[in-house]
Amino acid sequence: MRRKATSDVWWKNAVLYCLDVETFLDADGDGSGDLRGLVDRLDYLAGLGISCLWLMPFMPSRQRDDGYDITDFYGVDSRLGTHGDLVEVIRTARDRGIRSTRGSARTATWSRSSAPRATAASG
Repeated sequence: MRRKATSDVWWKNAVLYCLDVETFLDADGDGSGDLRGLVDRLDYLAGLGISCLWLMPFMPSRQRDDGYDITDFYGVDSRLGTHGDLVEVIRTARDRGIRSTRGSARTATWSRSSAPRATAASG
């Protein structure tokens, strides 16, 4: 297969690291992880060979479903930082060759709805 044909499937050989910002590293001393803490450790993650960060939901939420009940898909939970902090995470990660993606209710819902369902006949 030609390289051109597979150049858009970078994820096939990627090393993904699923990360919950809130539990990762606290940079501001409030007892909860934040985006600035993540920026502080991106060199460490790059050194591990991570090629993609999969960020668990960092958007505003009612916190009734572990953050998946997102109230603003374009926002950043103020406990975790600002839009500027998020831009810094993405820019710094890109500078180190790390892609980034985010988890959301849409991906979680898709995963649940697309999973094979057990039936009485199949066990």
